[in-house]
Amino acid sequence: MKRTMLGLTLGLFMSLLSSVAVSAEKVNIGAPSWTGAQAVAALLQAVVVERIGGEANLVPGNNATIFQGMDQGKGDIDVHPDVWLPNQESFTKKYVDGAGTVQLSKNSYEGNQGFCVPENFGKKHSITDIADLGRPDVAMKMDSDGNGKGEMWIGAPGWASANVNEVKVRDYDLLSFIDPVRAEESVKTARVKDAIAKNEGYAFYCYKPHAIWYMFDVRMLSEPKYDSAKYKMIQPSDSPDWYKNSSVATKDALKNVQIAWSKSLKGRSPAIVEFFERFSLTADDVSGFAYEISGKGRKAAAVASEWIAKNPDRVDAWLGL
Repeated sequence: MKRTMLGLTLGLFMSLLSSVAVSAEKVNIGAPSWTGAQAVAALLQAVVVERIGGEANLVPGNNATIFQGMDQGKGDIDVHPDVWLPNQESFTKKYVDGAGTVQLSKNSYEGNQGFCVPENFGKKHSITDIADLGRPDVAMKMDSDGNGKGEMWIGAPGWASANVNEVKVRDYDLLSFIDPVRAEESVKTARVKDAIAKNEGYAFYCYKPHAIWYMFDVRMLSEPKYDSAKYKMIQPSDSPDWYKNSSVATKDALKNVQIAWSKSLKGRSPAIVEFFERFSLTADDVSGFAYEISGKGRKAAAVASEWIAKNPDRVDAWLGL
């Protein structure tokens, strides 16, 4: 009898353990290439692991891959940590408004996009407006490959903003003077550092929040004020003729930046979804994170854990405590 009871007790205990393991909160977080997104992704991961006691993994991917993963709802990718609107509107229209498979957070921070040059370079050559990059004397100072045209970094491969910037270079009549260049953001950061150190010319796509405002002395150039009538952008996901049929000759409107997640996640990990619904950051929060990571070379996970320890009240609020 004792052996039977012991066996039943052990069986019940193992069953309970199995039940706990099956019901454990789990999420796979998309990790785009830009530093701000990686910082937010690391913070989401740290809260899930350290405060909720769940499992969270980071999955590298571009916007298209992450949104497709959220749409499929199988758990391969559950979250996009840094959705910039209207930049990524083609994806939100398809999956949030259309298919209804993705949920967009109601909490956002403000983003600002433009083009920058090192402060000393801009001051020395009176570069204050985007049109100044079309001056032959300025373009010559930015020519590093000897083809007679300056280079300007417009974003990384896969970025919706890089597509916008490619159209802008054309519609601002800069193509005769500027070659738009796509490369990973780390390449841009190294080039900015090198240009400043060597007192060379350089121009690049820039945005706030971002670590670069803490790392280097740079200035954002003025552009024609945002005008919706002069801003017609079609993304490659909407048409193969996107470049031909787009027309952008105005500054971008200020952005709303928030997280998004697969609606299927609520049935699998409801506590994590409740956390996502309350989660909110400021532009200064994200700039600070980005600087610690890309400016100081620290690991994103360490920065996130440190921030959680220093901001318990804000994290408690996210968790409804």
